[in-house]
Amino acid sequence: MIIDTHCHFDMMPNPESFIRQREQAGDIVIGMTNLPSHFSMGIPHVKTYKHIRLALGLHPLLATENRREITQFKNYITQTSYIGEIGLDFSKEGKLQKKIQVDVFRELLRSLKGTKKIISVHSRKAEREVLNLLCEFEIENVIFHWYIGPTDLIPDILSKGYYFSINEAMMGSSNGQSIIKKIPKNRILTETDAPYNKRVDIKSVLAYMQMTEQDVRNNFMNLVAKVRCVSQ
Repeated sequence: MIIDTHCHFDMMPNPESFIRQREQAGDIVIGMTNLPSHFSMGIPHVKTYKHIRLALGLHPLLATENRREITQFKNYITQTSYIGEIGLDFSKEGKLQKKIQVDVFRELLRSLKGTKKIISVHSRKAEREVLNLLCEFEIENVIFHWYIGPTDLIPDILSKGYYFSINEAMMGSSNGQSIIKKIPKNRILTETDAPYNKRVDIKSVLAYMQMTEQDVRNNFMNLVAKVRCVSQ
């Protein structure tokens, strides 16, 4: 059983064919959404599946022009146990919208405080800021998706009980390899970030980390147990 904790199947050419194949294979796939309006369109199609889930998101790079969707985000929180993709992006692509991103992220975290959710966060070039805000709002059960930040921050992230999701692309860089070495195996989950990421072989990730599918399943189920998700 492959577990993909961060996949954008709603952005694929044929989402229903993809999730049907993954369901038949017995794989667990958590589909991220970039906007609450995307979640509302997708959730009716996912509800009938046993292993496929849809997360509620508001991507930081879309925060400026879609701030009005915060209300929808709050309205849909009760419809899923999974949140993503949310966070901050202070890379070249997003640095001009830092303030609005932080304002939106704060509002989302405020609405999530005290809830039992599994949350996948985007933190490119804003890793410390994301961690600080998660701590400020006492957010639990977080997965740092495709982490590329400083290795000296990893112990602080681990100290909060958070997890990291690893994809095949991370194995191809010295920075990614250094990051993977710093993460204990009981805090590792797997992801593809498809279709944005083209290197999506989770079995290669498992072989590189010398982990089994069962190892990742155990980690995932430990996280699920924390939010008391029924039949996940």
